[in-house]
Amino acid sequence: MKNIRTMKPNVYTSIGALTLVALLVACGGGNEVDKKKDELAEKKKEQAALTAEIKKLEVELAKLSPDSTKLKAKEIEVKEVSPRAFDHYVQTQGSVDAEDNILVSARSAGVVTQVYVKEGQQVSKGQVLAQIDNSVIQRDIDAQRSQLALATTVYERQKNLWDQKIGTEVQYLQAKTNKESLERQIAAMQEQQDMARIKSPISGTIDEVAVKVGENIAPGMPAVRVVNTGDLKVKANVSEVFVTRVKKGNRVRVVLPDLENKEIEATLTFVGKNIDPLSRTFPVEVKLKSQADLRPNMTAVIKVIYHSEASTLVIPANIIQSINNEKVVYIAESNGKDTVARRKVVKVSGVFDNLAQIEGLKSGDKIITTGYQGLNDGEVVKL
Repeated sequence: MKNIRTMKPNVYTSIGALTLVALLVACGGGNEVDKKKDELAEKKKEQAALTAEIKKLEVELAKLSPDSTKLKAKEIEVKEVSPRAFDHYVQTQGSVDAEDNILVSARSAGVVTQVYVKEGQQVSKGQVLAQIDNSVIQRDIDAQRSQLALATTVYERQKNLWDQKIGTEVQYLQAKTNKESLERQIAAMQEQQDMARIKSPISGTIDEVAVKVGENIAPGMPAVRVVNTGDLKVKANVSEVFVTRVKKGNRVRVVLPDLENKEIEATLTFVGKNIDPLSRTFPVEVKLKSQADLRPNMTAVIKVIYHSEASTLVIPANIIQSINNEKVVYIAESNGKDTVARRKVVKVSGVFDNLAQIEGLKSGDKIITTGYQGLNDGEVVKL
């Protein structure tokens, strides 16, 4: 029993020792992290001091030995800034469409007996393009004409008798009514006969022939497509963000990628009032002058110009750097015998075609366009 009582304090003593060791290790770990943080901060201070010292020595060396500095100067390229015209625009993609691009259909049902045109053929307004079987109507017209000839003869004789006060007025009126009724019936049949002819509603070019001889056709079925490329337009949609800026009459530049980026100057001829609820866009149209190489459904990129500056400073957008939430460019200035880089903060008013309209420079400034990365204000450079 004595031994058991003696062992208990020893166990408690061991547990306490282990706990103390764990606490010391934990404290030691925390001290290690703080130590590393302090060491990193100290190194950063040393680095900043060393950078400042290097800069100071470079300046002193430049004064004592200009030639040695020029050899180490960073090579750059510059471009002189000068005022120019600059356009603000909204760009969107559309397609060329013909003002008169018509798919002509039949007005009556029947079998096609003749097709008078081929694709690529020029046609005039009213020209017959195809014929639908009208033999039944033609036979009816011939029969009615025979009856009309008899009715006309009877009418003329009754009229002569009536003029001589022979016969009754009823006989004369019956003969006249019968003749006129047959004339109206023949006129109606001729209209039906005319409906069996598929005619071109416009002058233009046959772009597609969709019917063949022997085929059955019904009203509304497509037969022939006629296109007049004399009146072309570009149709596109513009985001509702620009609804207050895009107006009818705005200047437009139309770019045609399929024609080696051919560019056409035009004006906006139509601006839709309705905004599509799904795409949140509104339609616009640009009329184009007739050109031989333009085709319906050709892709077109339009740039609607909504603001123009007659004279402003413009620089390449890629040379503008963001430093400390500021837009910065570097210009080259003379400093005695040296050329140094000067940092300039600019305000960007708009970026279009990779060009930026800016404020903060003056005409004649030489902006650094090559070698501007990593420059410091006042750093000696070499042209």
